[in-house]
Amino acid sequence: MEIILLGIYSFFVWLIFFKFKWLPWTPTAQVTVVIIPIVFLTALILLLNIYAPSSHDVRVFKYTVPVVSQVRGRVVEVPIEEGNRLVHKGDVLFRVDPTPYQLTVNSLNAQLIGAEGGSETLREQLQTAVGNTAAIRARIDLGRKRVAQNKELAATGAGNRFDLEQAQADLADLEAQVGAAIASEAQVRAQLAAVVDGDIASIAKIKADLASAKWELEQTTVRSPCDCYVINLQLRPGAFVAGMPFNPVMTLVEADGQVVALFHQNELHQIAPGNEAEFALKTNPGKVIKAKVDSVIWAQGQGQIPASGTLPMTGAFAQPPGSFAVKFDIADEDRPLLIAAGAAGSAAVYTAGFVPIHIIRKVILRVGAYTDYLILKLH
Repeated sequence: MEIILLGIYSFFVWLIFFKFKWLPWTPTAQVTVVIIPIVFLTALILLLNIYAPSSHDVRVFKYTVPVVSQVRGRVVEVPIEEGNRLVHKGDVLFRVDPTPYQLTVNSLNAQLIGAEGGSETLREQLQTAVGNTAAIRARIDLGRKRVAQNKELAATGAGNRFDLEQAQADLADLEAQVGAAIASEAQVRAQLAAVVDGDIASIAKIKADLASAKWELEQTTVRSPCDCYVINLQLRPGAFVAGMPFNPVMTLVEADGQVVALFHQNELHQIAPGNEAEFALKTNPGKVIKAKVDSVIWAQGQGQIPASGTLPMTGAFAQPPGSFAVKFDIADEDRPLLIAAGAAGSAAVYTAGFVPIHIIRKVILRVGAYTDYLILKLH
């Protein structure tokens, strides 16, 4: 761009001093003609770097999602393909043989039906135990009356000693029976009183096991957690997955990545969220992608002191000041473009000041984008 401006300036100098000779070509004019472009270009470059800063270190980052099976078993279907094919959130990635998990669900359903029938039996047993205890208590009251009557008869000589002892023995036996009946009734009540979420403990445990088994059955169909591209797809029908967190079977790369540009520290004082931005990637020659500044990431590795038992080193191994990353939001009309993870390029941010000179930075960025078509190698 500077060469183009110098060419235009030289053309007008030629017209004024040589073609039409409107001004004499004196030593003063010669010095003036040389100084003007130097001052102008210097001021222009300085203002551009302040109010329309550029970066030649643009990077595209995309998060990856390693897919791990939640259950173990034989893979029966892999309906996706690897490559530049978008997998939408919720699409099936692969299926594991559900037979053993379905059998577990069926078994627990049968146990639940039996346990619910058992709870009805417990309630019936409770009613029986309560009735048995009441009957024994009534017999005890009658036995106590007979013992009292036999004592009175024996004291007056109207009754014999044997009848009194027999009545006392019957009363002791009934009191032992009522103790056993009360213990049986308490046991049934304890079983019915062990309630979890409205169910007795045995039924609650079976329901919890059944819910876990149904969840595992659902996990035999593995679905995509995001809009992603599939890479490193080595899974095939017939393979066995172990259901371990350190055993990924494929990797997903998110469709929407993050684009950042690294700027020197003194180029950031005019950049603010919402500023217009543009960037060009070498994977898309000739294409300038519109964006806006999302944020400046005010952190870098040189600002971190790792925890250790030694004092931090200063001075002896001084490093040059690092750059800070500026994160971009891609414009909606450019989101459908394929922006590859790891792509690099150039970018420019257009701040709120000196808007008329932004056009120069835009021209420079577009010229650079078209030069990406050039493949400068000898073989």
